[in-house]
Amino acid sequence: MILMRALVVFESMFGNTQAIAEAVADGLATRMDVDLVEVGDAPEAVPGDVDLLVVGAPTHAFGMSRPATRQSAAQQAPAGLVSKGRGLREWLAALDDHVPAVAAAAFDTRVKNPWVPGSARHGADKRLRRKGFAILSGSQSFYVSGTPGPLLEGETDRARYWGTALATARQADAHRIT
Repeated sequence: MILMRALVVFESMFGNTQAIAEAVADGLATRMDVDLVEVGDAPEAVPGDVDLLVVGAPTHAFGMSRPATRQSAAQQAPAGLVSKGRGLREWLAALDDHVPAVAAAAFDTRVKNPWVPGSARHGADKRLRRKGFAILSGSQSFYVSGTPGPLLEGETDRARYWGTALATARQADAHRIT
């Protein structure tokens, strides 16, 4: 059996994306070793022993957060933000471009409204692809009831299941390659 390692990097304003990241990490941990890291503490490069990178962020203004949207979120969070520094957009921009044999997947949290376009996960997928990551299909959105949340019922269970499915898919890919 091949022992694999996953790195989950998340950005979270009100704690909803963090809760989803924790659930995804729990699902991944059923099949591989997992490190869960808030984006401000994330490494500058993907460690060499990582087989799967999973990134997640809240959707802000139809995409990934920017300094101005994070400032707006801070004004809505009297208790303070979970992610106080750089966002996922900046972390991905600073990552090295050469990432051989590392698969990736993205998720976001967003308000469930079919009339609101855009998604942080789409932007993350594009940036990961440009960096050379092999994108696993099935990036996901997880839903909140409003800007500060809370998460809709069942979303953490769905995230845990998705994490297990990602780990299974990554292991299957590794077996096909070897």
